[in-house]
Amino acid sequence: MKTFFTLSLTIASLAIGHAQQGQVHIEQDQKITDLIEIYKTSNESSDYYRIQVGFGSYSKAQNIQAKVEQDFPDLPSKIDFDSPTYRVRVGRFANKLDAERKFREVRQKYPDAMLLKPKKSTR
Repeated sequence: MKTFFTLSLTIASLAIGHAQQGQVHIEQDQKITDLIEIYKTSNESSDYYRIQVGFGSYSKAQNIQAKVEQDFPDLPSKIDFDSPTYRVRVGRFANKLDAERKFREVRQKYPDAMLLKPKKSTR
């Protein structure tokens, strides 16, 4: 009886262990990936409050961005081209209260900073 129980337990554990192995292959249409990228870029700067910390030539904007990333590593920064200058903008705040709180902190280090309102949606 002991041998039967041990044999049954061994067979059951092997069956469960073998059943855990498998391979999953997911095929996704390339158009879905393209749509996701379009969605990401369209929502990148709209509907968010941002803080502009400086502007100028591209090299000046890169220097400002490097300083901002050191001073505020928790804020995402981006260089936007708005003819004829490059603008360094930080943060993506969904509501005005959070944006104003961080804006006060940024203004202490960058007195020329400006709080930018979200762009009007054309949807």
